[in-house]
Amino acid sequence: MASLIALAQYKSQRAALIAEDRSHRREFRRTNLRSEHEIEADSIMTKMPKGALLHAHLDATVNAEFLLQLAMKQPAIHVRLNEALTPASLSTNLPQFKPLPEAEFSSLASLTDASYPLGSWVPLQAARASFAPEFGGPEGFDKWVIGSMMINPSEAYGTHNTVAKSTTAFFIDADADFRFLVGADGQDNIPHREWLVMFDRVSREVKVEMTQQGRDFIGARIIYTTLRFITPEELEWYLEDCIALKKEFPHLIAGFDLVGNENALKPLIDYAEPLLHFREKQKEAGVNIPFIFHAGETLGDGTEADINLYDAILLGTKRIGHGFSLVKHPKLIKTCREKGIAVEVCPISNEILRLTSSMLMHPLPVLLNNGVPVALCSDDPSVLAASEVNGLSTLGTLARDSIEFSTLNAEDKKDAIAVFERQWNEYIEYILKHWK
Repeated sequence: MASLIALAQYKSQRAALIAEDRSHRREFRRTNLRSEHEIEADSIMTKMPKGALLHAHLDATVNAEFLLQLAMKQPAIHVRLNEALTPASLSTNLPQFKPLPEAEFSSLASLTDASYPLGSWVPLQAARASFAPEFGGPEGFDKWVIGSMMINPSEAYGTHNTVAKSTTAFFIDADADFRFLVGADGQDNIPHREWLVMFDRVSREVKVEMTQQGRDFIGARIIYTTLRFITPEELEWYLEDCIALKKEFPHLIAGFDLVGNENALKPLIDYAEPLLHFREKQKEAGVNIPFIFHAGETLGDGTEADINLYDAILLGTKRIGHGFSLVKHPKLIKTCREKGIAVEVCPISNEILRLTSSMLMHPLPVLLNNGVPVALCSDDPSVLAASEVNGLSTLGTLARDSIEFSTLNAEDKKDAIAVFERQWNEYIEYILKHWK
């Protein structure tokens, strides 16, 4: 009898420990309060409201085939090769593209002719028309160019680093690298403010179009970014430019970030002084531009890329891009949970860049189980098959958090969350109506 009592006490303590541990999870409140209907609908995901996309690089969001079609209409765009093309090197000998001013247009007609001088520019239209038959002719040219801009299995699962694709949702924070924009005449003459004018116009057009289709689209904003290889002195110019654009387009500039391979380029600490000055200059200018730093996109522990996490948090980042190595730092996990610093988790990118061998090995569940706010920046459902407790409630929490931790102002955020909650309830009813 005593042994049975001891076993019952043990099981009670065990259940209490599991319950307490799970109470720290980000989705606990929604899970704990979910209805019987939600539980019944737990396996149905296809029509779930997607929330906001908080992590997307503009230069990697356009369909490669469509991009080539647009490029073919621009006479200024040229292409070149630095090595002779052979059938065996089609997948590794990649083209370089550049728009040239009319005064510099090339008269060369072919990349694949034996007389082609390596490194010389050829008009894109001519290069396609003259692409040698042994390489597939014009259709082979299209395949070659498109393949150079897309991810293939040998790159994703071999040793090459590749660029991950991004998708859209009903609110978007997009990264824009403000270096230069070339006009149709091939001249570097498009000022930064014109980017914002175009971005704003297109966003409004999309919103009108989606409204006409009965779809919700709150809008899109830009995270001003520059690359990690510039000097701290050069960064000062970009920071001043960011403030100027924020003053003129307060509804469009969402934040500031530094991007590029953390393992190879400069760490955040190298830019600490101008970034600290940036915060003071914002106060003087009467603007608020939060940091939204990429940090910890690495397998390292104690490396400069990993230590970027400390600097990002100390500098006051609103969100952390990737944060792959965050799970190695219990103090930083606690800080993110308590301060509401959301992590923009990009599982597909992490797998393609070989930070994780498979979706099932991704550290996302560790972040969720420790109560860290997460915005899921991937639509791959296999990510969510790693845990038996990561069901519909977890997905709902992730989607809602993507809005909660966006850079929308308080009023727009309130409206967006209200739209999401309405969509969520409609989603549950839809599931019950069609699959009960």
